[in-house]
Amino acid sequence: MTITIKHLTTQQEWMEAYCIMVQLRTELTVEKYLQLLKEMTQDGYMLFALYENKNIVAVAGLCWRVNFYSERHIFVYDLVTDEANRSRGYGEKLLHYLHQWGKENGAHYIALESGIQRGSAHRFYEDRLGYEKWCYSFRKAM
Repeated sequence: MTITIKHLTTQQEWMEAYCIMVQLRTELTVEKYLQLLKEMTQDGYMLFALYENKNIVAVAGLCWRVNFYSERHIFVYDLVTDEANRSRGYGEKLLHYLHQWGKENGAHYIALESGIQRGSAHRFYEDRLGYEKWCYSFRKAM
């Protein structure tokens, strides 16, 4: 078994990741995914994939951010492990990679949000990876 992690930069690579991303972002059509991804990458979004034997089994999308409370940090907007490959440590491997990558590139923190209903994901972040729950995130439709 060969594990590799790669920053995805081409439309072909993005399309290979779509079948994983849509497992979390179920409302995304291919057209909407590519449209938003093109715009997001112009704003600094980066999509990473963890491959097992040349097959994508997990993806993570992030941006660099700077603010008063987290200083220079990476914000993970998307973290998805393929449903058929969950509980095999792929999400953890991908996050550990991003922790190291962020640290090497000057991040003070790594931050993410997780849906209120995702209790098992919260336990994973807090108990397995040492994340702390420290705020609520709010949004309002415009």
